[in-house]
Amino acid sequence: MTMPSSVPPDREASFVLDSFRAAYLDARMAGEILDRLSAAADLSAPCRLCPRKCGADRLHGGTGTCKTRGRARIASAFPHPGEEICLRGTNGSGTIFFNQCNLHCVFCQNMDISSENDGDLCGPVEMAGVMISLEKLGCHNINLVTPTHVVPQIISALAEAIPRGLSLPIVYNCGGYESVETLKLLDGIVDIYMPDFKFWTAETAYIYSGAKDYPERAREAILEMHRQTGPLKLGHDGIARRGLLLRHLVMPNLTRESAAILEWVATEVSPDTTVNIMGQFKPRGLGTDPRTGKTNRPLEPRELQEAYDAAIKAGLWRFAS
Repeated sequence: MTMPSSVPPDREASFVLDSFRAAYLDARMAGEILDRLSAAADLSAPCRLCPRKCGADRLHGGTGTCKTRGRARIASAFPHPGEEICLRGTNGSGTIFFNQCNLHCVFCQNMDISSENDGDLCGPVEMAGVMISLEKLGCHNINLVTPTHVVPQIISALAEAIPRGLSLPIVYNCGGYESVETLKLLDGIVDIYMPDFKFWTAETAYIYSGAKDYPERAREAILEMHRQTGPLKLGHDGIARRGLLLRHLVMPNLTRESAAILEWVATEVSPDTTVNIMGQFKPRGLGTDPRTGKTNRPLEPRELQEAYDAAIKAGLWRFAS
């Protein structure tokens, strides 16, 4: 596969920070975080934290689409050595995997986490302790994986962790199916947004995730994320500190959708958007998808190359891996 050509150093240098302080350490945020928590809790009963707006009263035992009540379940937490280089650095990304998800993609590579509830139930004090422990291990950030359905719990944990010395950037690592109303509660709390933009058409989104409004909601969400944080900015050590890092999983037979997504990112978000074009789609052992009639298969190298070519043609130039 032909990788994108190198970028002039002076252009990349404009996205390097000389200094950094986590957004949530701003004095204004210290006075606001409890108000944000109250607003997030209100969105949980009836639940409308995500675009599904299932209406469950999650503060009083309701589970809704995400099968999650008032406390979050953490499936695992560790210094992740397999995230993007700008996140993992030398010490790993402090990754917290939450059980359940609001999207339920049929090809999910973390199906054992996103569809099960066997993780540890955590209140705010326990979750704050997990965050502090990851910082003590030398992780470069706190990487919240599938956080959408537990935003109130995360804000509550941060209210506990910040007075205890937490100072790492917060990464919001999601599938892109987000509510702008919820995202606005995270303005000034999240430093790095890392959504995936998976599908371009409503038909594809419905087939693979049961969410036909995914494309529209993802576009709205990504624009809001970019409004809050701007393009990705790094420290002099090459570690991400703030901004938008977009993932796109290229899928078999869907390279036209990849091209449309990447064109939209370049023209409507910013050509300076950092994008990770991923080729690790797994068919999960299925032969033919009964909904599409198409053969489930791993991605072909030519399809990944087509996505890179489309990105470059659109004007994107910052690529993560």
